[in-house]
Order: sequence, then C-alpha cells, then structure tokens
Amino acid sequence: MGDIDYQSLQLEYRPVPADAPDHYPVIIVGAGPVGMSMALDMAQHGHKVLVLDDDHTLSIGSRAICFAKRTLDIWDRLDIGERMVRKGISWNVGRIFFRDEEVWNFNLLPESGHRRPAFINLQQYYCEGYLYEKCEADPNIEIRWRNRVVEVQPANSQVTLTVDTPDGPYSISTDWLIACDGARSPVRKMLGQEAHGQIFRDRFLIADVKLEADFPEERWFWFDPPFHPNQSVLLHSQPDNVWRIDFQLGWDADPAEEVKPEKVLPRIKALLGKDVDVQLEWVSVYTFACERMDSFRHGRVFFAGDAAHRVSPFGARGANSGVQDIDNLAWKLDLVMRGRAPDALLDTYCEERQAAADENILNSTRSTDFITPKSETSLLFRNTVLRLAKQHDFARRLVNSGRLSEATFYTESSLNTPDVDEFTATLPVGGVAPDGPVSRDGHTTWWLSQLGKNFVIAVFCKDSLPDAASLQQMANPDFQSLPVRCILVVSPELEGDIAATGIEYVVDQDSILAGRYDVRGGACYLIRPDQHIAARWRNVDIVRIRQALLRATSTHQEVPSCHN
Repeated sequence: MGDIDYQSLQLEYRPVPADAPDHYPVIIVGAGPVGMSMALDMAQHGHKVLVLDDDHTLSIGSRAICFAKRTLDIWDRLDIGERMVRKGISWNVGRIFFRDEEVWNFNLLPESGHRRPAFINLQQYYCEGYLYEKCEADPNIEIRWRNRVVEVQPANSQVTLTVDTPDGPYSISTDWLIACDGARSPVRKMLGQEAHGQIFRDRFLIADVKLEADFPEERWFWFDPPFHPNQSVLLHSQPDNVWRIDFQLGWDADPAEEVKPEKVLPRIKALLGKDVDVQLEWVSVYTFACERMDSFRHGRVFFAGDAAHRVSPFGARGANSGVQDIDNLAWKLDLVMRGRAPDALLDTYCEERQAAADENILNSTRSTDFITPKSETSLLFRNTVLRLAKQHDFARRLVNSGRLSEATFYTESSLNTPDVDEFTATLPVGGVAPDGPVSRDGHTTWWLSQLGKNFVIAVFCKDSLPDAASLQQMANPDFQSLPVRCILVVSPELEGDIAATGIEYVVDQDSILAGRYDVRGGACYLIRPDQHIAARWRNVDIVRIRQALLRATSTHQEVPSCHN
C-alpha cells in the first residue's frame, strides 16, 4: 500500500449500528500510537476490542518521531515493525557540538547482529497511519471516530461509559477500560485523578522544514552554537526530505510570536545558511513536564502512555515508554481474562511500569537540568564538562543532551525468580531478552521473532543436549494450562542430534546468542510473553521452571496491590 497524506486524512464517522453489542471485553480510549498498539496486542491474543476516539484525524505535525529499538521489537511482534522501518530513517550515531566544534560522538548500537537499528525517525502521522490500517484489517478491532467519552462509571464487575457522538449519546460497558487518551486525559479527570510532578520553566520551538540537504542520518545536538547563542539546538532527519529542528527559546519567549514564519525562518537560515531553500511544514512552541499518576490502575481502569506519565521530549522517552506500557499490560490482561492467572498479576503492571516511569522521569529531569542550567554555577559545570569531553572519557559520561530511550529492566519485580547459578550481571533477570540471528529449517531469521506471545523455555545447548529425561519433559510439558513453549537453541554441531528428538529448535549459527546469553556450557531461560527474562539456570530443572512460572504469573504469592 502506498503512502497517503495521513495529515489531511479525514477518518469516517459511522453511526453505531442498532444491533451493535452494548458490552465489550476491552475498550480502549484514544487511537494514538499507544492505544492502537494495545488494540493490536489484545486482538492478536484473540480478544474483541473497541477503540473510542473523540477526533477523526491522525497526528498533525511530526510530534513523536524517534522510535527506539525496543519499540520496534514490540511492533515486530505485532507484525507492523517492518513497515515502520522501511519508511523511517534508521540511525545509531549522535554528535554533540559545543559552540562551533564537535566535542563528542557516540554509537548507540556499535555491534552487528541486530535486526533493528538503535532508532528510527518517523513522523507520528505515518506511525499512526500504519497502525490504523493494521487495526482496520483486524476483525477483532473496531475503531469509532468522533466518539467522545463523557462519563466513566467504574464498578466491581464492569465499567460503564457514556459516549457522545454526532448522533447523540449512548451507553456502553466493558470488563476492562484502558485509558490511552493523552497527557490531558479526560478519563483521568472523570475519575478524579491527577498527575503530579514538575513543570519546567523553558520554551522550545519545533520546526519541521522541507529541504534538500546532505547532512548524514544522525542526531546532532548543539550547546550554545554561534547561530543560536546561549541556547541549544537539536537536528534530526525524517522521511520525505523533512528535517526536525528544535530551538531552545527561554521562558520569556512569546509562543504566539515565535511560531510566525518571519521569526522561524531567520533561525533556520542561521543554522542552514541564508541561501538555503526551505519550506515550513509544521511549527509549534512547547513547554514540558515530568509527572505521573500515583497509580496506573484504578480497579478495572488502566492508564497507559501520556495519560499515566509524561516526560520532556529530550531522550525520546514518551511514545517509547507508552508502547512498553502496553507490552507489559496486554499479556497479563490476557491471562487474567482467560482465567489462567489471578487478578493480582494485573497489579504488577503498576509495580513494573510505575518504576519504569520513575526511571524515565529521573533521566529526563537530569537531561533537562543539563540542557537548561538554572544558575551560573550549573552553567559553569555544564560548559566545563563540554570542553573536557573532547579529550576525556570521564567527561563524556557526564554530557547529557537527552539520555536516549532504552528498555526498562524490571530487576526488582516480584515476578522474577532470583538467580541461584552464576551469570553475568550485564543481562540481569528482569532484563529484555537480547535478539540475534538464528537459523531455522535452513533459513536465517531472528531469535525474538521465534518467541511469539507465550512464555518460552529457551534451552541453550553449546556442547551437548540435556539428558533424555529432560528432553522428554520438554517435548510433553505440563504447566497447568499456561501457554508455554520449549525451544532449544543449539550450536551447528548439535543440529543433527536435536533434529531426531522432535523438539522445536533453532541454530545459533554464529554463536551470537551464546555470547549475549552467557551460555558457557549451557543455560536455560524462562522468557515472559513481553520478552523479559523471568528466571534462568545453568541446567534444565522442570520443578524449578514450574515454580518460576507460578511466580511469573503471580500465582501462590503475595503481590503489592495497586487497587484504588
């Protein structure tokens, strides 16, 4: 399907059919990247989903443009990642400039053997357009545009909504309500909830400009450049020869004045050259905040994305953390809806994603403090660090132009089974399972694409296979109806031996996974449906695996409640 003008796309309002259900298992409020990703995830688990959105257009302007490798891995699982990457601008390298010289550059993904880059840049309207088309093609998903939720009435057994439309209001109920309705979240207000945090006293100008340029596909950040003295500037490339430029303006800047072309164009030409031919596509002035709700769960209502938490845009932690929210919530909600896990499992969404929000807020706040120093002392510190960064590694570690989004590791999660065997500390329990190339049926593919949406027992065999009894148990696992698959990851030398057992396997052709999983003589990992590591051992032990599965699904254990 060719790209269309998603910014001008008018999505069709359809009256609710007279025979439409008045109850849905899952209702999602908000058809942005987070809401539509959640819809796809639940639909692929086999659940009927209704998405309500008060608008009938997609994103105007680029807005969120930087999508991290972890987000791409999640979208790959939802079968939409490849389209995002094909359209997006892939990049791994960032450069830091102080005044008129480069002081440091970094590579976020220096090693080979990864399916996806560290980041892609892709305008949010493309992201939303691709997700929308994927949702439209899924028979388990219905999206209703110009359907504005005006009342939310939670109860113990369901949530009832009043929805306003051009044809008048109607009432509908759901077992589970997911609020993905943005930073101003009407659903949050209807429940009498607030987000708490810090508003930063500074203003930034975002300009999307179209031009022909030969800049490399990298992230460039300037501190105190000669073309914009005493402030900072960020430059990113996007598809279609569109460039994103962020200019720090200061708190006293007048937003209404700064978006006028006669104010914007001189700033751009000071950076790019006075003779460059540029066309303004979108301009906005913003301030930003770091804040979150006290709890992301309120009975049968869950909050995700900006509705639950928001951060400054430096570091690209907003949309990426929102997609990680739904990656965490969907598999847990699926198991609870199927009766395969207790309600307590849903409380771990709060436990894990609130900790993730705190981590993102901390990193975002530190970035903001470095980029916009608030005192002469902090300004002196920052500029000294930047001067030293050109020659000294210790100073480079202090430079902060936005600590870029990474997957949160749930190292303190109550779902983890602590190590009893020795493993490297660089990949802890609670971390995201690394990807890498593998061979299956003679064809090269990627490890994460083999995991699917279930728990996976991954047994890494470098020198020998597990004993016959363990192989038999793996071939016929009994894990109390939990969705579990067993996959052996073998070295090329063992492929002939494993093929005869009938157990599912892949070949670690170049031993990349053996290194990333610290396999040594062997290793057994329990990987959650969201690809986080729940437990690991040096040898296969079905009793321990069963205990770890019970723990990873909050069965027979105490979990701190986040019910309100």
